[in-house]
Amino acid sequence: MKSTFIRLGTASTILAALALTACGGGGGNPGANRTNGNGNGNGTPPPIGGTTGTLNVSLTDAPACGFDAVNVTISKVRVHKSAAAVDTDGGWSDVVLASPRKINLLDLTNGKLDALGSTEVPAGRYSQVRLMLDPNTGNGFANTVTPTATKSETTLETPSAIQSGVKIISDFEVVAGQPYGLVLDFDACRSVVTKAAGGYLLSPVVTVVPGTANGITGFISPVFARDGVVVSAQQNGSVVSSVVADPSSGAFALSRLVPGAYDIVIVGSGRAAAVIGGVPVASTTGTIAISTAAAPISMPVSLTRTISGTVTLLPAKATVTPFVKVMQTVSAGKTVVIQARDAGAGGAYSISALPVVAPQYANYGASLPLTFGPVTPVQGLGGYRVDALATGYISKTVAVVDVAAGDKANVNLQLAP
Repeated sequence: MKSTFIRLGTASTILAALALTACGGGGGNPGANRTNGNGNGNGTPPPIGGTTGTLNVSLTDAPACGFDAVNVTISKVRVHKSAAAVDTDGGWSDVVLASPRKINLLDLTNGKLDALGSTEVPAGRYSQVRLMLDPNTGNGFANTVTPTATKSETTLETPSAIQSGVKIISDFEVVAGQPYGLVLDFDACRSVVTKAAGGYLLSPVVTVVPGTANGITGFISPVFARDGVVVSAQQNGSVVSSVVADPSSGAFALSRLVPGAYDIVIVGSGRAAAVIGGVPVASTTGTIAISTAAAPISMPVSLTRTISGTVTLLPAKATVTPFVKVMQTVSAGKTVVIQARDAGAGGAYSISALPVVAPQYANYGASLPLTFGPVTPVQGLGGYRVDALATGYISKTVAVVDVAAGDKANVNLQLAP
């Protein structure tokens, strides 16, 4: 599930707009140099006119877990028409920042973008993007994390495999004479790995999302938004996009979604989960509201539990990190993710904030406010399904884990190719 080769093409993690929305460092154009690498090594721009288009690059971020800051220092973004191109090949086009920028990714959640720069590029279809990060040298603070538990900025190690850039296989087309917005969605939560011996390792999970700000908007009651509420858009039991609701207003925006139907899942601290089924996104430019500031969504109070265990890979592979999803089936055939995490050192995982009270469900309707009601999951009240996945391995499921009476430990899964 973790690799320096990042998948592109999903709704809110698709580098379809190479505008890297930086997480902290101010916003706006950071003064990027408009240079282009045409294989001649001198940065000479291609001819302007009918053979080039303008590539605009921005960065955004999905929510992070357990950190007050996740900082990366970005120096350049490169694009190439060949997915197989290597560093020394010709044909690269670069957006080069005037000076490397240290960006706190957590400043870029809830649809916020930070423009890195733009450049003229040859028209045509592009298949590879590389996000170039500065290495940790000197004081070692180019890439760092600040864990919520310690409040202390700590070095985030960057493995040698990404020194040539975070490679993202994409598919987008720049039309001659027209601008194209490429947005990189950097998933801070899944990009930080806790090492067995202590410390943190950067394992970038970056995707491409459409540049147009369409999607789903709404409001959560500020009474519990202030304690932290994650809103996700899901399809077929997989999270496509997620944001943290604004803690003061409760506003949220799930932006840049590929047209289709989405299940919206709302999980807040000490509250029952809420699910809105079948929210339609019909346009690449418009937004659809599922609640308003005058009638925000509010969920009942609930005790919460924890499920923990270990995911074992046989054979073991140090470069693969298992991913664990805790799910509930809330209506006929509709299974949604309530919480999910990458496993940590040695495959150990612990997933908390799992409500005991029945989830609240509403079918989407154009008339607001929506009407919610409690539903008993297929797994039973306080029951969950646990899925473990890993790249190159067959996924495994524990069909029912009951936490109604208390936390559940030793929910262990073993994955084989």
